[in-house]
Amino acid sequence: MIIGTAGHIDHGKTALVKALTGIDADRLPEEKRRGITIDLGFAPLQLDGVGTVGMIDVPGHEDFVRSMLVGASGIDLGLLVVAADAGVMPQTREHLLILRLLGIPMVVVALTKSDLVNSEWMELVRSDVLALFDETGVAPPTIVACSSKTSDGLADLRRVLAEALATLGSRTADDVFRLPVDRAFTVKGTGTVVTGTVWSGSLLADESVRVLPAARVSRARRIEQHGKPSNRADAGSRAAVALAGIDVDEVPRGSVVVTDQHWSAMFEAVVSLESDVATTITPRTRLRLHAGASEAGCRLASVTGPPDAQKLVLARIVTDSPVTLRGGDRFVLRLPAPLRTIGGGVVVDPYARRRALHHDQHQIESLARSATARFSFVLASEGLRGVAITDVPIRVGCTPAEVNNLVDETGAYAGAHNLFAPVAVEQVMASVRRIVAEYEIRAPLAPGVPGRTLREGLRANDELVDISIREMENSGEIETRGPLVSRTGWAPSPSDRDVEVSNHLAHDICAGDQQPPSVSELVSRYGSSVPALLRFLERQGRIVQVETDRYYDRSALDAMITRLREALVPGNVYVPAQLRDILGFSRKFLIPFLEFCDRSGITERRGDGRRLRQTPVVLLDSFRVHP
Repeated sequence: MIIGTAGHIDHGKTALVKALTGIDADRLPEEKRRGITIDLGFAPLQLDGVGTVGMIDVPGHEDFVRSMLVGASGIDLGLLVVAADAGVMPQTREHLLILRLLGIPMVVVALTKSDLVNSEWMELVRSDVLALFDETGVAPPTIVACSSKTSDGLADLRRVLAEALATLGSRTADDVFRLPVDRAFTVKGTGTVVTGTVWSGSLLADESVRVLPAARVSRARRIEQHGKPSNRADAGSRAAVALAGIDVDEVPRGSVVVTDQHWSAMFEAVVSLESDVATTITPRTRLRLHAGASEAGCRLASVTGPPDAQKLVLARIVTDSPVTLRGGDRFVLRLPAPLRTIGGGVVVDPYARRRALHHDQHQIESLARSATARFSFVLASEGLRGVAITDVPIRVGCTPAEVNNLVDETGAYAGAHNLFAPVAVEQVMASVRRIVAEYEIRAPLAPGVPGRTLREGLRANDELVDISIREMENSGEIETRGPLVSRTGWAPSPSDRDVEVSNHLAHDICAGDQQPPSVSELVSRYGSSVPALLRFLERQGRIVQVETDRYYDRSALDAMITRLREALVPGNVYVPAQLRDILGFSRKFLIPFLEFCDRSGITERRGDGRRLRQTPVVLLDSFRVHP
């Protein structure tokens, strides 16, 4: 777990960290010379009943709020430091606002320098702190008076910190790994080392990693936690990771080390702004976005209504450079000039699309706090495209193991690789009904819609089409027979004219015996409905298609096959000329008939001739040669 300090400059944050841990977190020569914290400092803290936790010391000067934001991101508990002899100051207010915007679950207040004031003054400062929390909308904190100089109150502060952390619970390791980089440096004999707070998941030594947004692939050659070698880095802890094959300038502060490849840098978010600037923000207003260790220029490009301090808004945020984010991540927005924190928000979908944003206030508030609401939002935004299952933990902000629970809660449909909203399935089912009904009108003799025709008409993800057809089959609405889809109970309904022409076709084909007329000849006699009527007769079993342009009467074809079997000696190979003499018809009809016998398993090719198949299999009922 991680404790992060916060508070105004010279209120004793670094001194308090040293008093608690025995480590001076100011490591830079400039910090020693000026006597102020400029960058982040780190120290391990032993707490009874909790174990070793990390402490992050942040700068309090307004010029270094950016560093404070880096340190405060990803912490479990905020330790707001207020000097008892000074009370609430500007950076006290801004730092508390930042802790609220980042969603830090718990804040403890340390009233330092208690040795410099009397009890009456201490109570006044305590009252000011409580008023500040009430004004900021943060739950009343536990306040501990202490002195780093005399050690008074430090034992109480340790106890309060341990009790607070014990109520939070540990972060799950069953999640995607993410470590925002707050420091990067080189160590002789080791190479590039990055440090940061592990936000989620775990990393094993020698595991492959990716550095974003540079998309560089590396390997965690060594891991240290609290200055000691470790086999793994777990969520909620500070870690130093030595990266193989990568230069230090390729992992600047703001980079993110991950093990999963499904990350994006575009996002939509729920945003809140301070009252005095809310109405002045437009799509052209330049802001600074702080998320984890990353900082980038940004604009609120699309907003559901004008920003209002009294309510949350849904916005699409465009950044000047890629920022690696995940659903549920919190960020802070600041004005670049004058420098001040004006708001922040929660990432709703890091894979933003250019589309209209329409949601009511209740839905927007749900998106800020509920992974289920974000999952429904993402499903709806993707529509018929669906959401890749592997993307859900990143887009929604859940562990991979929680995806199935989200599917159950929302009634989403799962394909092999994608998930779909119920409304998307209903939309495709409605289209299936329409296409099937239209096809019945256009082709009343057809037993159903060919699957390829149906899918081309739907223009939806194949998995979504499969799900929709399966649902309609299960409800008894449609049925599939091979590649055909039809309304349940549907049967071809020929007209009187169709019946008349069908009988003529069957008669002409039967009369042709071994040399029936071609399809084109029959079309010239009876019109363009002939191909459909021939397929109708074939489904009735009255004729058989032997070649693309010719059908035979079933009885005549059976007689031809019987004569062929009786005339051929098993094992002997017969060339076409011999077979023509045996069967008694010309090459024009002979070759297509022999090819049909090959396909049907009656004969088989051997060189230039044919012989009877040893175990003939007749496939007349199922064989089709038409496309």
